[in-house]
Amino acid sequence: MTKPAKTFAEFFAGIGLVRLGLERAGWSCIYANDNDPKKQQQYEARFGEEHFHLCDVFKLQEMRSLMPSNVRLATASFPCTDLSLAGHWKGIEGRHSSAVFGFLECIEDLGRPPILLLENVVGLLSSKQGQDFRKLSQLLGDAGYWLDAFRLDARHFVPQSRPRIFFVGVHDSHIEDCPFTRSDAEFTLGENDWESLVRCNPELRPARLVELMATTELATGWFCSEVITPKATVKRLGELIDLGEDELWWDDVLVKKHYDMMSGIHRSEVDRLQCESSLSIGTIYRRKRHGKTRAEVRFDGTAGCLRTPKGGSARQIVIVVEPDRIRMKWMTPVEYARLQGADDFPLVGRTNQQLFGFGDAVCVPAIEWIGNRILNPIIESIELASSISS
Repeated sequence: MTKPAKTFAEFFAGIGLVRLGLERAGWSCIYANDNDPKKQQQYEARFGEEHFHLCDVFKLQEMRSLMPSNVRLATASFPCTDLSLAGHWKGIEGRHSSAVFGFLECIEDLGRPPILLLENVVGLLSSKQGQDFRKLSQLLGDAGYWLDAFRLDARHFVPQSRPRIFFVGVHDSHIEDCPFTRSDAEFTLGENDWESLVRCNPELRPARLVELMATTELATGWFCSEVITPKATVKRLGELIDLGEDELWWDDVLVKKHYDMMSGIHRSEVDRLQCESSLSIGTIYRRKRHGKTRAEVRFDGTAGCLRTPKGGSARQIVIVVEPDRIRMKWMTPVEYARLQGADDFPLVGRTNQQLFGFGDAVCVPAIEWIGNRILNPIIESIELASSISS
C-alpha cells in the first residue's frame, strides 16, 4: 500500500520560510495562502506560482474551490501585531491578530487535518494576562484538537535571538494512534505524569507556559512531545555579516551620532573593545528610554530579534569595532536571510520589501527541527495505525 504523502497547507504563508523548513523535513506543500501581494512576489520567486492563493483568510467562498481536501497538516503563522507593544496589546481580538479566527474556519473546510502547527510571539503568554492563550487553546480544543505548546528560540540554530511560541495539534480521531503522555480533561498541578513531563524542560516550556497549559481546560486535552532542547548553534554573528569595504558603511558623522546616543554603559563597552587588538562585531537597536532615543549595543555573538522595518528604530544596525575605527551600517537583506537560515533565498523587490519579508517570517531550521522531531513522528504513528487497521 502506498504511503499517504506528507502534505500540508500553509496559511499566512508570508514569503515561504515555514514551507522551506518543512520541505527540508520531507513535507510537501499543496496549498499556500496570504493576502500580501509583495510577500506573494517573494514567495513565488522561490517556489513558483502553482500553490499560492492571494486572498483574505476570511473570504471562505473564494478559497473553498482552491483548498485541497487531502492535507495531513495545516500551518498558521498568524499576525503577531496585536500581541505586542507595536499593536498596543489589543490581543487576538485586534484587527490583525484576529485573522487566526479565519484560519479556524478554514480547517473546517479542510476536513480537520490530522495535525496543526501554529506559531506566534511569546507575547501570546502575557497578552490580556494570558487570556488570549487560553481562548486560542480552547478554540482549538473545541475544534477537536489535542494540544502541545512549547517555546523555541532561533538562537539554537542561528545567531539570532528569536523566541516563539508553537502549538502542535493532533485531532481527536488520531490521538490514540500517537504514543504521547496526555493530560486528563480536568486535573490539578502535580497529579499526573503529563504535568511532570512538561515541567522537566523549562527551556522549551517555561513556568508561565506550563502554568497556562495546566490551568486551561480543553474539550480535548493536552499532550507532551518528549523532545530535548536543541544544541546551541556553532555559528556566531560575525560569520554571517559582510565586512567588505564596498558595503554601505555610514560616514563619520552618522557613526558619531549613534555613538553619542549610547548610554554610559554601552559606550564604555564600545570603548573597552576598541582597546583590544581584535575586531569585534555586534548589533545596535535604537530604543526609547525615558523619553530619549538610545543606541543599545550587544556583542554576545547573537543578533537581536529581526523585525519589520516600520520606522527607524525597528531596523537592526551592524557595528564593527576595531582599534583604529568604528564602523556602522544597516543590516542588509542578505544578512537578514542568513539569520533566518534562508541563505539561498532569492531577493526580489525593494530593500524594505525584502527586510519586511524576512523580518515577518520564521527561522527555517527551527521549523525543520519541529518537522523532524515532532511532526514526522506524529504522522508516522498515524500512518502505521492506519496501515494496521486496513
